[in-house]
Amino acid sequence: MTHDIHVIGGGLAGSEAAWQLAEAGFRVRLSEMRGSGESTAAHRTDDLAELVCSNSFRSDDAEANAVGLLHQEMRMLGSLILREADKHRVPAGSALAVDRDGYSAGVTAALKAHPNVTLVRERVDALPDGPAIVATGPLTAPTLADGIGAATGRDALAFFDALAPIVHRDSIDLDVAWFASRWDKGDKDYINCPMTKEQYLAFHTGLIEGEKTPFKDWEKDTPYFEGCMPIEVMAERGLDTLRYGPMKPVGLDDPRTGRWPHAVVQLRQDNASATLWNIVGFQTKLKHADQVRLFRTIPGLRNAEFARLGGLHRNTFIRSPELLDGGLRLKSRPNIRFAGQITGCEGYIESAAIGLLAGRFAAAELRGETTASPPVETALGALLNHITGAAVAETYQPMNVNFGLFPPILGRSKKGDRKRMYTDRARAALDGWINPPPPAEADSSPALEPVAA
Repeated sequence: MTHDIHVIGGGLAGSEAAWQLAEAGFRVRLSEMRGSGESTAAHRTDDLAELVCSNSFRSDDAEANAVGLLHQEMRMLGSLILREADKHRVPAGSALAVDRDGYSAGVTAALKAHPNVTLVRERVDALPDGPAIVATGPLTAPTLADGIGAATGRDALAFFDALAPIVHRDSIDLDVAWFASRWDKGDKDYINCPMTKEQYLAFHTGLIEGEKTPFKDWEKDTPYFEGCMPIEVMAERGLDTLRYGPMKPVGLDDPRTGRWPHAVVQLRQDNASATLWNIVGFQTKLKHADQVRLFRTIPGLRNAEFARLGGLHRNTFIRSPELLDGGLRLKSRPNIRFAGQITGCEGYIESAAIGLLAGRFAAAELRGETTASPPVETALGALLNHITGAAVAETYQPMNVNFGLFPPILGRSKKGDRKRMYTDRARAALDGWINPPPPAEADSSPALEPVAA
């Protein structure tokens, strides 16, 4: 099948962009190098939209959380990523977490079955001359990265992203651990491993003293992303940093003592059958032997068997505010759009959201139309504005969607009320973008003759 547009990269952004274009009636060539004999340091399957880190799309609360609002907006726009996430949801309190294998298999099946999509397992080494969306993500192949660098005239920036370990459920000791909610919110969907002060201090020391994967020379100046900080780096920031972060015990009464522990390690269900659980917030660059030794000192995990240990990989992204226009087109080569993490957004759902917008913008252009960007009062518009307009290129860093990206709500209000005001305003703005009022009809009545004086 000949194609109208080429989408390069079958991650979350590329899959969503391809779906939006195909649903709009355009023929899409979707290129994914995995399955062609190529692989990456982070992926383990050839499925599209594979989740390489957490299995969570974070909060699904559309009333008080910016990422939950983003979920809602994407559902309203026919997102494939959200459709499959909803189908393969697993218990996670107020978060949207998925059976990662069922979810990515669902995305793959949907795109392979679409009559307007041709999935080609190939590595693309150069930017195409025709209409294209580059959604190769943070692990772009070096040859294509060189081509992007030549087209942009600027070196890509880079940051480190880390993977959390995954534990087999039947190796967790529930005589020690117990089920409760994440920070006392939602249902009892998390397994909690309590720590005394002495256990926490010993664990903290182990994190700092454990042997880490050494940096390669080209990695030494690469910064971490604050939203995915390795646990040992957090530990180095202060003795109680972890107790105010991923090991926060607030609201978690240990049923054996009736009191909050000094610290808590939480595990979240990772697949539909509940046989695999990931250690929340425990992304790490500790060497594997030290991970096994140290994580088995956590109460309840003494006999833990690991389906995957933590890891670290380098992510790359471009200076989008400098290089892309408001429609995500490369200013120096406007036939090329960029989408996903390579643009500098951070997070699964943010990447998919930018893929959705890139697909819709490209579809409008192929129809010979122009599409206004979503209003900055929406989650989609606020995220797009951060990527293409609001940030200063010299200090541009990856960003999750958050209410700090939205135009402020003026006046004073309670914290909960203010969040509701943001979401109410966003829904009204998105409705106006999706369903704009018809243009006012010109008055066709004959002009009145001036009255003689």
